Amino acid sequence: MKRSYYLFNPGRLSRQDNTLKFTPVGEDGREGTPKYIPVESAADFYCFGSLDVNSALLNFLGKQHINVHFFDYYEHYTGSFMSKEYLLAGKMQIDQTLHYLNPQERIEIAQKFVEGAAFNMLKNLKYYANRERELSTEIAAIEELSTQISSTTQVPELMGIEGNIRQVYYRAFDIIVNDFMLEGRSKRPPANELNALISFGNMLCYAVCLGQIYHTQLNPTISFLHEPGARRYSLALDLAEIFKPILVDRPIFKLLNKRELQAKDFDNKLNSCVLKESGKKIFVKAFEERLLETIKHRTLKKSVSYKHLIRLECYKLSKHLLRIEEYKPFKIWW
Repeated sequence: MKRSYYLFNPGRLSRQDNTLKFTPVGEDGREGTPKYIPVESAADFYCFGSLDVNSALLNFLGKQHINVHFFDYYEHYTGSFMSKEYLLAGKMQIDQTLHYLNPQERIEIAQKFVEGAAFNMLKNLKYYANRERELSTEIAAIEELSTQISSTTQVPELMGIEGNIRQVYYRAFDIIVNDFMLEGRSKRPPANELNALISFGNMLCYAVCLGQIYHTQLNPTISFLHEPGARRYSLALDLAEIFKPILVDRPIFKLLNKRELQAKDFDNKLNSCVLKESGKKIFVKAFEERLLETIKHRTLKKSVSYKHLIRLECYKLSKHLLRIEEYKPFKIWW
């Protein structure tokens, strides 16, 4: 089974026959012990340190359909090496573009993304409300805001409602989480530990969604909720809205409340906070475990992983764009 590899240390990635070799390089320029990765086992790489590669390696990765995602010091996603889009189809490109260009069809899809995201956020809050957290005010506010989604006629108006829902949702983090306070969402850079975790997790979720889109006929640059822009795969932002409460927020709550992540795993500086390598490794482990966790799918009647749920979401959206079946966003049913 193919898996993701996370490279936290600076180093050099090279090809050795049909094996990938990662050689860590210290700050003094000294090389560490190489690690060998069978190419058959690699799905993609997530790089959090500087990485030296050459064109020969990139050509090899491209032929193997292995993508590489890059993040900067503050855990912001900076870009990806994406191999040639091997599944793109002309009809899908045309239909996806036509849905974007039609205001009514675009807003209907965008509403579904916000609807799914709001529902899954509410599920998280109700889960902790049942565990003696006083969240009735936040739950009622999000439920009321959610009723306004279907009446929107413009994407900016919808984005405003989505922003208000998230503002209320993030306010609840200070009630759910022990020992740490969010004190409002801050991104560039994150102001405290909770903000650093959210930013780090959201970027991982975005990259995973991008990787799943790549294995379908969808074009990742044509989106419906977020405005398509230069140099970004905005459809992955759309899909990530639905899955962030499940793949990112739940692990954050668990890791902090069980004290698996502590203050020593963060690097606090003036007006900014980032995860140390120890913190990144702890969160990535929990994130990967969440992705590989399986549930019994009600329609397929078989167990599927959370990661595969993202692929299934892409297939559902594809059917909608091809006018085969109306798209319904993924909502937690347990």
